[in-house]
Amino acid sequence: MMDLTNRVVLITGAKGGLGSAVTQAFLDAGAVVVGTSRTISASDFAHKRFHAMPEDLADGGAVARLAGAVVERFAKIDSLIHVAGGFAGGTPIHETDDATWDGMMNLNAGAAFHVLRAVIPHMRRAGRGSIVAIGSRAGVEPVANLAAYNASKAALLSLVRTAALENRDARITANVILPGTIDTASNRASDPAGNHAQWIAPERLAALALFLASDAGAQITGAAIPVYGFQ
Repeated sequence: MMDLTNRVVLITGAKGGLGSAVTQAFLDAGAVVVGTSRTISASDFAHKRFHAMPEDLADGGAVARLAGAVVERFAKIDSLIHVAGGFAGGTPIHETDDATWDGMMNLNAGAAFHVLRAVIPHMRRAGRGSIVAIGSRAGVEPVANLAAYNASKAALLSLVRTAALENRDARITANVILPGTIDTASNRASDPAGNHAQWIAPERLAALALFLASDAGAQITGAAIPVYGFQ
């Protein structure tokens, strides 16, 4: 078990199929966890080291205030685990409407930009930090009829890799995990006939995020790590 005692970890999208597993893994490792999403409360995780701070990551100003509030209360942000994102699509490029395109870019790229911009200055002042984002296999291996989703996840990957390059001098690591289909309740509901045994367990992704945020992962940065299982 990784020991993150006294670490302050900000987790976006902290509840839900994957977010809940990630949040629980960091709590189990001893971290103080600040969980954020549009709707989240302390009752979502019955743990004395869990603190809920609901926020809309689409609002850059609000995200900056969120990061400031975390630092004001806990004096630092050691790690950012960016789980928040969304999925939409199902049509070819020439049939994709503006709402789908804008929605995916806002949820998967815009939100990441806002949270990176808000958190990195605090980490730079501290002279250390770790950033882990949950991307998608589709960001490097596009899927037909998912243009907006593919492009938004590719943008997320580019953002995080750029953050890695820009912040090496401050000893801040930034990495992206690229999962295949994750075995969550929502994915099972949308694809009941899928081969769920080959999907990725959320706990596996949580364990990898934990490793990258720990001292053991302190010299890994700029990586895009595929976790495709046997798909």
